[in-house]
Amino acid sequence: MAAGAADTAAAAAVVEIGSAGQFEDLLRLKARSLLVVHFWAPWAPQCTQMNDVMAELAKEHPQVSFVKLEAEAVPEVSEKYEISSVPTFLFFKNSQKIDRLDGAHAPELTKKVQRHGSSASFPPSANEHVKEDLSLRLKKLTHAAPCMLFMKGTPQEPRCGFSKQMVEILHKHNIQFSSFDILSDEEVRQGLKAYSNWPTYPQFYVSGELIGGLDIIKELEASEELGTICPKAPKLEERVEYETFDILEDEEVRQGLKTFSNWPTYPQLYVKGELVGGLDIVKELKENGELLPILRGEN
Repeated sequence: MAAGAADTAAAAAVVEIGSAGQFEDLLRLKARSLLVVHFWAPWAPQCTQMNDVMAELAKEHPQVSFVKLEAEAVPEVSEKYEISSVPTFLFFKNSQKIDRLDGAHAPELTKKVQRHGSSASFPPSANEHVKEDLSLRLKKLTHAAPCMLFMKGTPQEPRCGFSKQMVEILHKHNIQFSSFDILSDEEVRQGLKAYSNWPTYPQFYVSGELIGGLDIIKELEASEELGTICPKAPKLEERVEYETFDILEDEEVRQGLKTFSNWPTYPQLYVKGELVGGLDIVKELKENGELLPILRGEN
């Protein structure tokens, strides 16, 4: 309910223009601020995606006015500004066109909004160290697994259609990934948009580098490149059942296990109640080809 209300509020921030007169009135009305106009068509799926991007940007830049105009429904405006394809974005200040972007390029749109929408440079604030801490945290999160999916909800219970489609594609191609629910942490949700320069979710990372959102993954799937950039899940015969315990949830266990195992750090891997070791030991065993037999209890 809350998520739906937020999406509705975001969509309402993008004004829809239906006539040339309405467009000219808006140019005069918004002359002192940045006006971003999306020339779009309802039959083009990439336009729908960029309308979602506009809605997200509208929340982040309340001082900027965002407008969508159906290119074929208002031909006099489209012809005046030489709109030959959709999506196309025009940027206006003081009723004059100052920039243009052709195509569905969310990062470039974000850059242009940030550049044209900022009216002044601000000196470093007292919160600068907080931003640095967040940046470090985001770097760790994006590197937390070879493939990281930042999504709304979890793979088991996606909380938006785009996240659900992304999970289905990754599962379909047997791609092994970890995920982070951006709805569970507003700081990460907002911070990652700036960190990645990508305003919407889901976002998919490989080896700490942003690959893109759902449309990019669909393109990679169509071109059969997806499997080449993402590690596959282990084959059935290589899978091993295991359970985990979060030592951050129980301080007594966290401290007591160090003494019990005579091993001062975490993680710790046990097989049949016997300590195998920490990360370095497990890496060595994997490189030597000894890990799988141990996990299966063959050694």
